[in-house]
Amino acid sequence: MANNKASGALSHERIETNNFLMIVLILLVLLVGGLVEIVPLFFQKSTTEPVKGLQPYTALQLAGRDIYTREGCYNCHSQMIRPFRAETLRYGHYSVAGEFVYDHPFQWGSKRTGPDLHRVGGKYSDKWHTTHLNNPRDLVPESNMPAYPWLLRDSVDADSMPAHMKALRIVGVPYTDEQIAKSSEELRGKKEVEAVIAYLQVLGTLVK
Repeated sequence: MANNKASGALSHERIETNNFLMIVLILLVLLVGGLVEIVPLFFQKSTTEPVKGLQPYTALQLAGRDIYTREGCYNCHSQMIRPFRAETLRYGHYSVAGEFVYDHPFQWGSKRTGPDLHRVGGKYSDKWHTTHLNNPRDLVPESNMPAYPWLLRDSVDADSMPAHMKALRIVGVPYTDEQIAKSSEELRGKKEVEAVIAYLQVLGTLVK
């Protein structure tokens, strides 16, 4: 018995004092744990099938999402309502995986300097969003959100949209050839603020 204990202690000590061996074993544990946790999700319908009524973003909504990402909005606003009472009372129904099927990349975020935006669609008018994006303090005096006046001034990059939609189709977003062909024309002359608002107004509107 004593020999077994001594042998076990020696093996443990060998692992702890060998940096390379420790790293290999840690990576092995993470790999196995990751496979066990992640792989089954690829075969679970609730995580791979869109919720009822979900459609790919329109060209205008997609352009707005690109601007939202470009401006780093996800650094202060999450789009993930957790299934806790405090969260659902404040923001609405908790987020479900099927809502993010066409999001590449998703905008879940990890910080809430500002409120979660996953159920912001339809909560405010387009005019409210325009004023808020131009200068948040016109509506919320204590807001620390930066102003984005250039969104009201700059036009959407219409010419890059067909290539973007084709790339998204490769990863599974079901855009048709007609939608891709018409995307540039649909965006011609649109201001960036219109695109961002179109994106915000569709967020979280399919789950009540």
